[in-house]
Amino acid sequence: MPNTVYVLNGPNLNLLGTREPEIYGRETLDDIRVALEEKAGPLGLSIDLRQTNHEGQLIDWIHEAQLKGARAVILNPGGYTHTSVALHDAIKSVSVPVIEVHLSNVHAREPFRRHSYVAMAARGTVAGFGPTSYLLALQAVAAF
Repeated sequence: MPNTVYVLNGPNLNLLGTREPEIYGRETLDDIRVALEEKAGPLGLSIDLRQTNHEGQLIDWIHEAQLKGARAVILNPGGYTHTSVALHDAIKSVSVPVIEVHLSNVHAREPFRRHSYVAMAARGTVAGFGPTSYLLALQAVAAF
C-alpha cells in the first residue's frame, strides 16, 4: 500500500451536492472520488476514499493508514476541524503525512471556522477551491 492515499471525510460530507450548495457546490463525494482516481493513476497513486460521521472512526482510519504503510492521508475533517483535539493528537501520533482539505475558504467564513486543531498537526492545508482542493492535495502528495 505504499502508493495508496487515504482520503478521509468527516461529518456531513456524505451530503455533498445537496447540503448548502452555495457554499460547498453541487459535486458529490462520488464525483470527487472519480476525479481523484482519474488524477491518481497517472501519478502512480491509488485512492482509498472513505466518509464517516464519527470522530473515532476517523482516528481509527488515520492509525490504519500508518499501519498499512499508506503514502499519505488527505483529510477533510468537516466540523471536527474546529473542535477535535483527538484528531490533532491522532495526526501527531503517526508519521504518515496528513494534508487537511476544505472545499470552502474557512478563513473567509464565520470566526469559529478560522481555528483548526487539525492544521496545527497536518503537513499542510488546502482550502477554498471546491473539489479542486482535493486534487491540489493529491498533487502535493505526488511531490513528496
